[in-house]
Amino acid sequence: MFFFFVGGIEQQAGRALKEAAGRCLRCGGTADLVECEKVLKLFFVPVWRWPGRVPAFRCRDCSFLFPQSLPIDGDAPDSAIADIRCHSCTRPVDPQFRFCPYCGFAL
Repeated sequence: MFFFFVGGIEQQAGRALKEAAGRCLRCGGTADLVECEKVLKLFFVPVWRWPGRVPAFRCRDCSFLFPQSLPIDGDAPDSAIADIRCHSCTRPVDPQFRFCPYCGFAL
């Protein structure tokens, strides 16, 4: 007899803390500062939610969710944007990735 487990942890945007607080790293659109929450899903059904540690930016156009610690609005040179690190394993990650290629953590 075999059992298959389908589930995982997902990061989602909560309520908006400040509207039009920055620019999206992916598409350049307007990004809102939002509260983040982690969601445990089993068989694609949310089972448990808990608040994230820090707020994040969520793009209004492409729904890209990125941490507040990343440079926005052209404040930093391109070399700093290329040095985005995973919050879990601290390895450098390309800003286009939604998950860390080393540990699988949702970015």
